[in-house]
Amino acid sequence: MIWIAPSEKDTATNTLEKRLWDAADQLRANSGLKPQEYSGPILGLIFLRFAEVRFIAQRAKLETPSPRSPLPVGEGAGVRMHSLGEGAARPSRRGSRVDDPAAYHAEGILYLPAEARFDYLLNRPEAENIGAKVNAAMRDIEKHNPQLAGVLPKTYNLFTSTLLKELLKKVSEIPASLDYDAFGRIYEYFLGEFAMSEGQGGGEFYTPSSIVRLLTEVIEPYHGRILDPACGSGGMFVQSARFVAEHKAAPPSPPSPLPMGEGRREEGAKYTGDPARELSIHGIEKTDETGRLCRVNLAVHGLEGDIRHGGNVNSYYDDPHDATGRFDFALANPPFNVNAVDKERLKDSVGPGRRFPFGLPRTDNANYLWIQLFFSVLNEKGRAGFVMANSASDARSSEQELRRQLIESRAVDVMVAVGPNMFYTVTLPCTLWFLDRGKASTPQPPSPQPSPKGRGSVAAELPSPAERRARDEGKQDRGNTILFIDARHIYRQVDRSHREWTPAQIGFLANLVRLYRGEALDFTLGGEEARDKIIEVFATQPSTRPGGHPSPSGRRAGDEGARAVAYKDVAGLCKAATLKEIEAQGWSLNPGRYVGVAAGVAVSDEDFKEQLETLNEELETLNAAARGLETTIASNVTEILEA
Repeated sequence: MIWIAPSEKDTATNTLEKRLWDAADQLRANSGLKPQEYSGPILGLIFLRFAEVRFIAQRAKLETPSPRSPLPVGEGAGVRMHSLGEGAARPSRRGSRVDDPAAYHAEGILYLPAEARFDYLLNRPEAENIGAKVNAAMRDIEKHNPQLAGVLPKTYNLFTSTLLKELLKKVSEIPASLDYDAFGRIYEYFLGEFAMSEGQGGGEFYTPSSIVRLLTEVIEPYHGRILDPACGSGGMFVQSARFVAEHKAAPPSPPSPLPMGEGRREEGAKYTGDPARELSIHGIEKTDETGRLCRVNLAVHGLEGDIRHGGNVNSYYDDPHDATGRFDFALANPPFNVNAVDKERLKDSVGPGRRFPFGLPRTDNANYLWIQLFFSVLNEKGRAGFVMANSASDARSSEQELRRQLIESRAVDVMVAVGPNMFYTVTLPCTLWFLDRGKASTPQPPSPQPSPKGRGSVAAELPSPAERRARDEGKQDRGNTILFIDARHIYRQVDRSHREWTPAQIGFLANLVRLYRGEALDFTLGGEEARDKIIEVFATQPSTRPGGHPSPSGRRAGDEGARAVAYKDVAGLCKAATLKEIEAQGWSLNPGRYVGVAAGVAVSDEDFKEQLETLNEELETLNAAARGLETTIASNVTEILEA
């Protein structure tokens, strides 16, 4: 399937984040600093601006007296007046918690001492050593907020006071009235720009948001413990939190309580849709500087997590979270094709119920170490989504045997082929893997019915005979099938060397998976454009519901184009392949082997190369078999002649 969204005009040119980046980058160009010397301090200033906005809002709440608690006669003298409305009581400092860090921490807000606030630093004259002032502010914030200990940047002494003053002025242009999510978008925008400017090194800490959004839309992390063992700057956690915040409806199944001390929702309480209460975040990052960046990123988004970084921590050898079988979700973009992993150190972690349940690959490549880690950390209903090199889908020898065991465990749920240029630092295509430990035991749910307001719902009315046929046609035996999706030709061209998915394209792909799973459709992301594409591709026949009740398309019966929708294999887009079919393909998990090409669509050079490689492998197999038969026949003939 080809769906190339139109390239947008550079509407970002006038956006706040674009203007801020251009100004900051211009200042950097004139400073002589390298991008890696500049990125951390700039992100630190954005963090401080955001932290102050939240701090001031909470401080105002604490300074506002409760109308139910009027001050005793004679109290309140010398206290600053607030504009609380006519007849409001005067606040009292007796029992006030405005300067109590615990009063801020209880609401997930950082406490900022007076000389660590953004406005204080902004108003310092250039004659002062502003770099020293900002360094001191960062140390003071860490002192009063232990979760940030050792995390914040303290290299502002590299900047001249003039440069820092200009940067503070630019960051102050971020309006205090901006909502928290907008602050997060600015921070993420800067992360992405720094990733591009730092070249190959940037890919070690940043995964483009459209890739991560599809990962989260497919694994649906409504509630639970989430792990990223190669967490970089924490983008997987941020997008998981965004998923929770945007999909505020209750999850399809009741959430189980988090372990003691994790998350903020009380046991037995209703689902809140608040990421800080619903998600328990855990990460591992071997690079200390990047781990600190992750913790600041979480703080900017009002999140906290148990992030282990630096100190020689390494996900191949170390398991600081005692992760095996304990997580509801795993998300990651691990490094591809790593060699020189010391397998001798891994031998005690091999076997059922351990970190590497299927064994160690004989090849000097760590891809199947990562894949087994993602599998082994999941509990019996856990889901994982991760990025992986294309070569892992077809790898031979010992890796093929490991892949066979993984497939036969019936945990592989969905495979998505991604085209080139989707990442900032590499041009090669990749594959998204999705695991679901609970899919084999998932009962077939009722037919999905998308709602025009976003999340799908199942109609109370009985389906029509035509809709029952559509539902039955779309049912899949998930335990014995794997869904393959070819998304290589679905994208929007950002510029000459970069592509991305639009929200509608992400929503379409995610709802394709929901159709396959038999789940309710959800167009929170992608809206009407995603819905229309689902109808265009997966419509079965016009709805026959009487009385104008919504059809599974979300439209009214009788409306032009109202359709029932159900999953079906679509050449060039998707195929639900059985385990028998996969075995026949040498246990390959390459979507191109199953999806094929739509009729009338020209085969691209990339597709041709892949098909040629497949045919060549088959030819080599047949040639080897022929040589074996030739040897056998020659031997038999010789025996007969010599008899």
